[in-house]
Amino acid sequence: MSPLKPASTTPPRASADAVPGTFADGIRPPWWWLGLAATVAGLVAALLFTGAAGARQLADPGALTRWGLPVAIAVQNVSLAAVVGALVFAVVILPKDLKPHRPGKNRDRGWEHHTPRPEHPAFSAVMTLATAAGAVWTLAAVAVLVFSYSDAAGVPLSGTADYSNQLVFFMTNLPIGQAWLCVTIGAAIVTTLCFGLRSLGGLAATLVIALLAFVPQALIGHSAASADHNGAVNSLLLHIVGVSLWLGGIIALVVVSGKLGPLTGVVLKRFSALALYAFAGVAASGVVNGAIRVTTWHDLFYSTYGQLLLAKAVATILLGVIGYMHRSWIIPRLGKEKTGTTVARTRRLLWQLVFGELLIMGVTSGFAVALSRSAPPQTAQLGENPSPAEILTGYPLPPELTASRWFTEWRLDWLWLAVCLFLGAAYIAGLVKLRRRGDTWPVLRTVSWLAGLLALIYITSGGAAVYGAVLFSAHMVEHMALMVVSPLLLVLGCPVTLALHALTPRGDGSRGLREWILVLVHSRFSQVVTHPLFAAANFAGSLIIFYYSGLFDFAMRDHVGHELMILHFTITGYIFVLSMIGADPLPRRAPYPMRLLLLLATMAFHAFFGVSLMMSTALLAGDYFGNMGRAWGGSAIADQQLAGGIAWGVGEFPTLLIALGVAIMWSRADARETKRTDRAADRNNDAELGAYNDMFAQLAARDATVPRGPGVPVRHPHETTPGEQK
Repeated sequence: MSPLKPASTTPPRASADAVPGTFADGIRPPWWWLGLAATVAGLVAALLFTGAAGARQLADPGALTRWGLPVAIAVQNVSLAAVVGALVFAVVILPKDLKPHRPGKNRDRGWEHHTPRPEHPAFSAVMTLATAAGAVWTLAAVAVLVFSYSDAAGVPLSGTADYSNQLVFFMTNLPIGQAWLCVTIGAAIVTTLCFGLRSLGGLAATLVIALLAFVPQALIGHSAASADHNGAVNSLLLHIVGVSLWLGGIIALVVVSGKLGPLTGVVLKRFSALALYAFAGVAASGVVNGAIRVTTWHDLFYSTYGQLLLAKAVATILLGVIGYMHRSWIIPRLGKEKTGTTVARTRRLLWQLVFGELLIMGVTSGFAVALSRSAPPQTAQLGENPSPAEILTGYPLPPELTASRWFTEWRLDWLWLAVCLFLGAAYIAGLVKLRRRGDTWPVLRTVSWLAGLLALIYITSGGAAVYGAVLFSAHMVEHMALMVVSPLLLVLGCPVTLALHALTPRGDGSRGLREWILVLVHSRFSQVVTHPLFAAANFAGSLIIFYYSGLFDFAMRDHVGHELMILHFTITGYIFVLSMIGADPLPRRAPYPMRLLLLLATMAFHAFFGVSLMMSTALLAGDYFGNMGRAWGGSAIADQQLAGGIAWGVGEFPTLLIALGVAIMWSRADARETKRTDRAADRNNDAELGAYNDMFAQLAARDATVPRGPGVPVRHPHETTPGEQK
């Protein structure tokens, strides 16, 4: 669909027949607050239903804290979602300028030598929303921090010096206080940036900072007390991110509803695509998280916690039905109406459905806060006599490692499973779009991409991940596979090339996924990190920095550290392989001899690193691997030496395959160059060779006319040497 361009800063009304209050020309500000009212109503009803706000028999913090904390959390959640939704609309959905223009050198810096271009009114509206919601988010986060201490300590709010000192201790030394302090600082930073930034690159970075605020919240929920701690944290993180993208997008859509004009259909179509992925993520993660906390059907149907979960599920299904109505009915009709009356009816129905979504999302958000304040039916903790492995990893020690258990033992990492499913679905969607357009795409690329995603799922959730938590050798298998096996397959899938072919360029001045890919590919950051020398140094140097510093112990003990390890080494390996044999566009390509030299250097470095581990008698992360309490397998130091051999062998073989690929690409490039030269010679009758021979003839003639010194024989002008004849 080609985007339409607004004709003026004041969008025309949908129709003269449109009556104010019927939503035909958007949702007016008085109606916005009903969404917040629905959130509070759902929260109060759920708190009364579950009794989560009731007085405690011991250490009661008072009614103000018991009711104020959930209300503050609800306001914090909604305002954070509004910030995220507004920034998403500003960065990837709405055009920044009123009139599209060709991008120039300073297109995204907010300053030019000429008069600044007027902003699109919808863009200005979402930035106002982001700024105002950011301020509310900051204040709400402060309130949550203060109320959380009162709730945890079981003391009413007070202004005494002792209370203040204990509050400072709470926010600087205890995990819950530290988490909410990080959220508060992040909220203040995001709000400040929303005040001062208008460049799309800066707003994209601000969006990333806002999304990082979800990590502390995922770490301090009920997930910390679940039997599957890592699975609960990851599923909760996916859930709250998806909900915020969905709810925040609806809030932003409501705010700009009266300022879109002819862009209404385009904007709704773009947000609908995002909402579809958010709905899938919210539904799937909600099922996983609920299954972790509610383990029996009886608890699901007969406990207040389970019944509230069922109510959330019903609301989610209802929202999915409304989204389906948008995609199958409303969006196809927008822009195709024949008369003013049909225009008014279609848009009135559109904004009525959006308003209904806002109310349902508000009530569901209130339910979610009440659930976070209620205890699940069964809170799984460590056993009475946990094993050392269970204390260190949070999970029981797996059975003795055998060849079959590499493939039969699984512990799903829901975060990376979701990432792989999303990337696989996006790749297939692009492939289908190419097929419908009549274009072709190599089958081997598709197979390679899907195989790389399957490999990544196994590495993060299969036997390598299960035993990698208790065995250094298994961890090294996981690590080397992250760096060279999965990235090799993913790079051969050429995802960037597929995206650039499948995605349609935008003509309204907004930046979609295709435009952001091009910005990233041509950015200075990309020029640095994809430079062959930097990629090789990062690929090899990361091993030393990681294993011979505190990062290794942090990655083994802390869930966040483990996920960051996976992210870093997967990206590091991907960039290195891409710079060697990738076909996707890059700012700079190294000559083939340099690529082979870098590959030989990394192979030598892997060998050096592996041999150093094999010869070492000092145990890395000794407090962790040395205290695992395994009754099977070799000693910790023997297992570390085995890991050194694995680092040498597993790392060398894929690198050798990459070197072979570089050699093949070099040979094919030379063959293409030879064919090109031959075709050019055929077209111009060997003009280049003739010019080359003429040059030597002219040099010979010039030498014949140069006076010779004594004793130097004088040649006849037509005399030639054997070398010249050749």
